Amino acid sequence: QFQLVESGGGLVQPGGSLRLSCAASEMTLAHYIMRWFRQAPGKEREAVACITKGRAANYADSVKGRFTIARDNAKSTVYLQMNSLKSEDTAVYYCKLMAYNYWGQGTQVTVSS
Repeated sequence: QFQLVESGGGLVQPGGSLRLSCAASEMTLAHYIMRWFRQAPGKEREAVACITKGRAANYADSVKGRFTIARDNAKSTVYLQMNSLKSEDTAVYYCKLMAYNYWGQGTQVTVSS
């Protein structure tokens, strides 16, 4: 039974860091483009970061220089390292396997004093 499961969210103060994980069961992620998205209340879902099979990465302007996407194919896991967090980063974060439109259930990130 295939699933994508996000973890690592939580409450952090502005300027803090979190590392999100997106782990797959029953298959490898090695061959697929993976993306991280986020959605805050009342706002459209926003693409945050993307990583290819070859580990090429790109980022939304809002997170560039602060977030880093990475993958460990042996662990079937994609990561999102989030540094210098701001209140506007507060959202539910989702990973997506692009080729098959598979989504995880999301993990909540709250940045607040």
